[in-house]
Amino acid sequence: MLAFDRDTSRDNANVAPPLLLIDCQEGFKHPTNWGLTRSNPAFERNLARLVALFHAQNFSSLHVANHSLEPGSPLNPEYEDGVGVAFIPEATPHPARDEPVFERNGNSSTQGVRGVRTLFVAGLETDRCVSTTVRMGANLGVVGAREAGGGGTIWLLQDAVANFARGRWDAEVVHAVNVASLEGELHGREVSDQ
Repeated sequence: MLAFDRDTSRDNANVAPPLLLIDCQEGFKHPTNWGLTRSNPAFERNLARLVALFHAQNFSSLHVANHSLEPGSPLNPEYEDGVGVAFIPEATPHPARDEPVFERNGNSSTQGVRGVRTLFVAGLETDRCVSTTVRMGANLGVVGAREAGGGGTIWLLQDAVANFARGRWDAEVVHAVNVASLEGELHGREVSDQ
């Protein structure tokens, strides 16, 4: 379960919007578990640019790690000495910035979050944890209901998310379909749009 330990209430308009980095972990590089093809070959480069931008603006980055309960998963802390749960270099929490790390074993990274006005989302995988996080965030009013005057917005940073192929469906197709299916529920933006 993810819960903020900082003041992110809607009443505080000066709170910088957080960047939620979902499952940016070494375990997703496992060659046989996820598949050999992944969408968005520029994912890591775009993610690094995004994190640097947030650091330059002194905005918060929140890191979510998937700690799978499945014994054979590269994301299980006990699998191969837990090397797969480590964050990739582009999304490693910055120790001097005291960036929070949250562990979970479900699909949504927003359970328990309330009172955030704007949330930026990046990470893996578009069709699973990223999509579930965005949908649950919208359903649970994580960013405040727009119709209730909350002005909340979830931004999916489309070129800072990626997906793997699913069966006969190419990774880019799976990625594009999932981004398109979220368009009515959030705002999308590419890192290169900044």
